[in-house]
Amino acid sequence: MNEIASQGQLRLAYLRWALVTVPAIVFLGFLSGKFANSGFGNRWFASLNLPALMPPGWAFGVAWTILYILMALAFAIVLHARSAKGRAAAIALFLVQLALNLLWSPLFFRAHQVGAALGLILVLAMLVALTTALFWRIRPFAGALMLPYLVWLVFASYLNYEVGRLNPDAHRLVAPALQTQI
Repeated sequence: MNEIASQGQLRLAYLRWALVTVPAIVFLGFLSGKFANSGFGNRWFASLNLPALMPPGWAFGVAWTILYILMALAFAIVLHARSAKGRAAAIALFLVQLALNLLWSPLFFRAHQVGAALGLILVLAMLVALTTALFWRIRPFAGALMLPYLVWLVFASYLNYEVGRLNPDAHRLVAPALQTQI
């Protein structure tokens, strides 16, 4: 009864984690975007002056779906690495950065707080860099899966900065959806 788990058993245990993390994280990202009314269908966003490097609207849905899948797979790898040193800190940091990630869309698209969203995404990028480093120490492949997310956040930070620069009064363009007028 002192046998080590077979490769098949180890893969199955990882698969169980992935079957939970991938749908959960993709769904949370979808909910955040829906709640925020994010994207080019948003009247406020459509009225902004956008940077020249702004990708087409469909690219954001595709990119975020892929990024959420990659980060969920990385998270599953770390969850599966039960005896790894630093695992608890990596899990906690991942959950903190995920919460900040999910807050960015409502802050930007729903509350129209471009400056606050820029501050949030910069903090998020730093936390993702730390999370990536911790994941890399536990399992290099998990860290590698987080790299596209980190690169996208750097690009998204640039876009957020440019939107703020091009639209200094962006918060006044349309009444924020979080306020009601009587």
